[in-house]
Amino acid sequence: MAEQTTYQAVGRRKAAVARVWLRPGQSGWSINGRSLEEYFPLLRHRDAAEKPLAVTEATGSFGVYIRVRGGGPTGQAGAIQLAIARAVVSADEETRSTLRAHDLLTRDPRVVERKKPGQPKARKRFQFSKR
Repeated sequence: MAEQTTYQAVGRRKAAVARVWLRPGQSGWSINGRSLEEYFPLLRHRDAAEKPLAVTEATGSFGVYIRVRGGGPTGQAGAIQLAIARAVVSADEETRSTLRAHDLLTRDPRVVERKKPGQPKARKRFQFSKR
């Protein structure tokens, strides 16, 4: 059997879906054709995306290629975080306990609640008038 050279995984958060490919031996990031710093100008989003590699001490050992769609920057950073964590586990099964301890393999199920008819928002009601 041939050695697998690319590890692929999917991550989701809110309305965002990220597909990640990790290439061992390479370095650098590509998110929708842009660099990490260019795609995520805020430090908290970059830190969230890099966290699985930082925790497993694999920061420079993989080239990271990402395609992400939907949602906003926070949802996309969370989707990328989950996808990278899953890809790292497929590359090295021994990292699962470390990633699990940092809660990086759990899909966050929270999504926006739908707006209901007869209300201005999902839970907000119009002001009640007794008379």
